[in-house]
Amino acid sequence: MAITQKKRIWGWMAFDWATQPFYTLGLTFIFGPYFAAVAAEYYLGSGMSADAADAQAQSIWGVGQTISGILIAISAPILGAFADTSGRKMPWIAFFSIIYVLATAMLWGLTPDGANLLWMLFIFYVGFFAAESALNFVNAILPSLGTNEEVGRISGSGAAFGYWGGVVSLFAMLLLLAESDAGVTLLGNPPLFGLDPDMREGTRSVGPFIAIWFAIFMIPFFLWVRDTPSDKDAKPALGTVLANLWVTLKSVYKRKSLFNFLLGSMVYRDALNALYAFGGVYAALVLDWETIQIGVFGIIAAIAAAIATWIGGLCDQRYGPKPVIRVCVWVLIGVSTIIVGMSREQVFGVPLAVGSNIPDIIFFVCGAGIGGAGGALYAASRSMMVRHAHPQRPTEAFGLFALTGKATAFLAPALITLFTVISGNTQLGFLPVIFLFIIGLILLRWVNKDGDSAEWSA
Repeated sequence: MAITQKKRIWGWMAFDWATQPFYTLGLTFIFGPYFAAVAAEYYLGSGMSADAADAQAQSIWGVGQTISGILIAISAPILGAFADTSGRKMPWIAFFSIIYVLATAMLWGLTPDGANLLWMLFIFYVGFFAAESALNFVNAILPSLGTNEEVGRISGSGAAFGYWGGVVSLFAMLLLLAESDAGVTLLGNPPLFGLDPDMREGTRSVGPFIAIWFAIFMIPFFLWVRDTPSDKDAKPALGTVLANLWVTLKSVYKRKSLFNFLLGSMVYRDALNALYAFGGVYAALVLDWETIQIGVFGIIAAIAAAIATWIGGLCDQRYGPKPVIRVCVWVLIGVSTIIVGMSREQVFGVPLAVGSNIPDIIFFVCGAGIGGAGGALYAASRSMMVRHAHPQRPTEAFGLFALTGKATAFLAPALITLFTVISGNTQLGFLPVIFLFIIGLILLRWVNKDGDSAEWSA
């Protein structure tokens, strides 16, 4: 039976639904904070002060993010060029999917005593590398799913669909598996399957949960998505691939609007990814939140992302993507400023009563801001890329988008790590994020709201 274009689109969107739990549960709201708490307790037990232990926990998480970002930056352009030259993306997606499933399943091994802390850190970022590498190939399929106008809608729908996957998976973890310090889930029951709360087995099951979720929901993707027929070389030579990549990179300088957009989006996407990666860690280390609280924070952020992505798409259709991007970046600057200026004891220097819940309320609002603005920003950025895509070479354009999205993936985590180490303060570690958002906002001034068709058609 022939695969219809509608099924192909739904299959493509299934990837977002299948992978979002890694970012929602793994990177941000369940595993990341759990890792930070285990690491902080481990270093505290080694003789460090509480502040030094928290800073060290955030630092090693940042080191993992930095190293994986560098590897992605090196490999993404070459792998993307191979896909563009050969026309074969599905084998690569299958390969990285296998690595992803194996790595995430192994995260079960992070025990509360932190005995294998660094090994689990390595395994987590192997999974991160596999997820991001697979995403590069999946994004390269997007231009073949419709016209330039349709691609913007499909991209936004896929992103919103993915965020709802994050909401559903997070609800499932909080209601059934992830335990609080009292040893019960959000429903007030022990974790399912007889998992031992004292060994944090409910929270540790997040790894196998992510792996199983992906394996199930990628079935539509592999059933309905195929490589488009291509007359390109099945096995392109490395020299040919690198030569084509170099030609593509040189062409960017002749298209000023595209150049500034790629540079600006590279910076603000890097800052946004850092907020995703460190938001839960901040909640655990600065606000002393438990897994359940962080999970509720995640639900708020994911729901806000799904709704805001849809609203942002409507605004994009009416006003264009550039105003949407600007508003979202300003919101994220505000959120980042609050994160730097707030702790459990004070807000911008104003002391708080002992046990005050004001920081909790503020950070829940920040969660909605991060999720909503981040989701709409991602969708609007892909839409802006469509406006800069040459109609004869859309894959090339989205390859550049993927390339620049990873080229400095290490920068924000590295700067957060550096500022955290220098200051010895978890909050001040977030200062570079503000600077990166501002730089991205400035570069948007030289981006044409309608793209650069006049340049490539001349």
